[in-house]
Amino acid sequence: MAEMGRQSVVLKYNNEDVENETLRSQYCNDTAPSVPNSSTPDVRSVLVTSVLNLEKLDTDLYRGKHYWIPSTQRLFGGEIISQALGAASETVTGQLSVHSLHCYFVRPGDPSVPVLYQVERTRDGRSFSVRSVKAIQHDKPILMCQASFHAHQPSPLAHQYTMPTVPPPEDLLTMEELVQQYASDHNLAERDRRALNKVLDPEVPLEIKPVNMPAFSRRIAIEPRKLLWVRAKGHIGEGDMRQHCCVAAYVSDYSFLGTAVLPYADFKPQFSASLDHAMWFHNSFRTDEWMLYEIESSWAGHSRGLVHGRLWRQDGVLAASSAQEGLLRMVPSESKL
Repeated sequence: MAEMGRQSVVLKYNNEDVENETLRSQYCNDTAPSVPNSSTPDVRSVLVTSVLNLEKLDTDLYRGKHYWIPSTQRLFGGEIISQALGAASETVTGQLSVHSLHCYFVRPGDPSVPVLYQVERTRDGRSFSVRSVKAIQHDKPILMCQASFHAHQPSPLAHQYTMPTVPPPEDLLTMEELVQQYASDHNLAERDRRALNKVLDPEVPLEIKPVNMPAFSRRIAIEPRKLLWVRAKGHIGEGDMRQHCCVAAYVSDYSFLGTAVLPYADFKPQFSASLDHAMWFHNSFRTDEWMLYEIESSWAGHSRGLVHGRLWRQDGVLAASSAQEGLLRMVPSESKL
């Protein structure tokens, strides 16, 4: 595995008071750079207007609607996680911000019906609040989530890994441009051409710029590591950091588990599914600005794979970390299954 990003560095911690209430709830006072998303400066992101626009039905009970449905015709796990976190955040005082969440996927999500989110106020203390969220369809839970919220507390402790050295997003092609470039090959097999159509899904509410060439063809084994720039389509603005944390939860599950199968060119997933998902939020950020998502898989075996992710701000600050284990039932690539 590459050593890039493994160095530990100490960041200067700023103990000055913060006047902005949104930033007061963050763990560090180093704020994300404010560079507008120039591609759609006046259009609100659908992740805010649709995905995270939960309907309150009763006390601690919310309903979420779907936006993008993957080709698997199962609900996207990142959508359920982000909505569960959104529901939990609605029940917590504004002085607290989420610092971690831990989820288990227990049933596949049905895209034909909405999801109910039932929040349990597990604990409210002086510094922490904990919420348990049950995502429900057909009277059965499809996801169990616990989220913990913390009041900002100054500390002399502040360190992080070093951000990988990669080309800036302005110098890279979008996923759509890469697909069009790859599809221009007249020798491309028909099955590979059909697979490319799945990649070019205009409903995906994210902009992606891969740093390393995506594995459009499964004929070459590569190390289980991905680097990609990502941001939400549309404008979100500085606003409430809780919204950005929910969007980051959505982002964190995109192109995640598949990293574990990159070294296995002779096999393809017959069935794959996320089993659990965890996330930790470290510093303030904006998800409508380019962030580097560093993904790697440290282990695979027993039909399961483990992946880890780090979301970096462009200025090198580690914004969030993620981890997931998933089910990976593999068959030989030439199999028709």
